[in-house]
Amino acid sequence: MSNVLIINAHEVSPYSPGRLNASLVDKAQTLLQAKGHDVRVVTMQDDIVVDEQLAHFEWADRVIIQSPINWMTVPWSFKKYMDDVFTAGMGGALCAFDGRSEDAPKKNYGTGGTRTNTKYMLSLTFNAPQESFDDDSEYLFQGKGVDDLMFHMHANFRFFGMSALPTFASFDVMKNPNIEQDFARFEAHINSNF
Repeated sequence: MSNVLIINAHEVSPYSPGRLNASLVDKAQTLLQAKGHDVRVVTMQDDIVVDEQLAHFEWADRVIIQSPINWMTVPWSFKKYMDDVFTAGMGGALCAFDGRSEDAPKKNYGTGGTRTNTKYMLSLTFNAPQESFDDDSEYLFQGKGVDDLMFHMHANFRFFGMSALPTFASFDVMKNPNIEQDFARFEAHINSNF
């Protein structure tokens, strides 16, 4: 069985209390523990102690990032978490700096990852409808998919040597939600990837 770190990246606010992301975290935790996995959960409302967070990453062989997408990226509090924790992890906990050597300073950028036995999964909630992705006729994303939009997040985890599990996404969660169907898809996604 795996050690699974789940990070709920949602920033609670009066505008968005984060019930859907919290429910997906709870569902993942329940499903994974029922299958015998050990699970730890971190939220952006926790007191974030960098060394403790690095210890979570060193413990985990699977990481789930549960996040709403705000302005085409993760919330500011998770970006701060990344800036603090990921930067501190460059001394070996997450990566041995950027992988380049003095002999070849222009090659192999991003190959210093030390978490090569760890897999990660992005689980995302969008206000955008699913139909706005992967369709050249749609204005905003111009035919790009969810993983194209989240390339920067995938690059962060590749920088640590981690490999990706398939991304999960809930769409149109504010204007046209289909939460029960999302929960069923999420359960199937967790069961097929863990």
